[in-house]
Amino acid sequence: MQPGEGRAMITFDAVHKRFPNGTTAVDDLSLDMPEGGVTVLVGSSGCGKTTTLRMINRMLDPTSGTIRVGGKDVLEQDAALLRRSIGYVIQQSGLFPHRTVLDNVATVPLLLGWGRRKARARASELLETVGLTAESGKRYPHQLSGGQQQRVGVARALAADPPVLLMDEPFGAVDPVVRTQLQDELMRLQSELNKTIVFVTHDIDEAVRLGDRIAVFRTGGRLVQCAEPGELLARPADAFVADFLGAERGLKLLSLSTLKDVEYEEAATVHADEPAPSRTSGGPRWLLVLSPARTPLGWLDTDEHDGGGTAAAAPLLPVRPLRGTDSLLSALNESVASPSGLVARVDDSGALMGVISREEIHTHAGRTHTAAARPSGSAV
Repeated sequence: MQPGEGRAMITFDAVHKRFPNGTTAVDDLSLDMPEGGVTVLVGSSGCGKTTTLRMINRMLDPTSGTIRVGGKDVLEQDAALLRRSIGYVIQQSGLFPHRTVLDNVATVPLLLGWGRRKARARASELLETVGLTAESGKRYPHQLSGGQQQRVGVARALAADPPVLLMDEPFGAVDPVVRTQLQDELMRLQSELNKTIVFVTHDIDEAVRLGDRIAVFRTGGRLVQCAEPGELLARPADAFVADFLGAERGLKLLSLSTLKDVEYEEAATVHADEPAPSRTSGGPRWLLVLSPARTPLGWLDTDEHDGGGTAAAAPLLPVRPLRGTDSLLSALNESVASPSGLVARVDDSGALMGVISREEIHTHAGRTHTAAARPSGSAV
């Protein structure tokens, strides 16, 4: 397997890993990690997920069994060359503190014999790809924030265009807001690059958000279940998996479904420059005030308004419009927070399409749970 050669499936066939002290880290693991997908390994500390990851690039060798990347046994390949053909991102970014950011990213291409000019050009291109400026390349790691350092770590792992990317809790050391931003960035990159990614985390919410498949390990390195996020949440294999997923696994399932197919109805509206209706006008209580571009500005409660002035000048309650790509969980949250109990549905430009009732969201959520819980291949 050479850098840039394309994607690669990873397969584990009856793999064991025991350490000299007798500890079993991975026990009889057979698992396929599809090419071009994100396989997330989850489980409590000491369950073998990081050991599993590190056996792929031979940071550790299995005691027995076979691991193949792109159909080739990793034990039959030179370990150093194998590692250079696989991207690797760790929690603390692992950057060289004495080298500039640009030179950090250029590390693997230089090791592979690229010329300095070509390696630095590739590094500069990747910094832009992960959302950093060219100016960042001149700095040293300590001059960057934690989130920026993690972006550099991802850029460095991608520098030689490897088909496989290993990520060991890469976002665990940053605050929640930055973590969400980094997750968004990874999903954007994956939509463009289609790498085979193996991602280790202890955070089930992160696993559900990022993974195409999630593999749950228990202590002792035993794989309990590997499935797509929806199937895992709806049909955990046993009590251990259900407990690990948590009491809110039903809500997590809603985070996987979007508003795309949820029906909406015509909204009662008033334009911002029009007179604000009052409670004596006889119309609906709740009106959405719209800008000239038909973007929702807020809710007008006519029961609390005595009339007079324009709708824009009246006291408005906040509205958080949602798009078709937003999740059912976001819609459920917004329906509870919305003073009207309605969710404003907008198009990609932000213009109002209609409103969705709290009841319709609940009904659709119930259908989602029922469909997900139905065994594969069963009749509808």
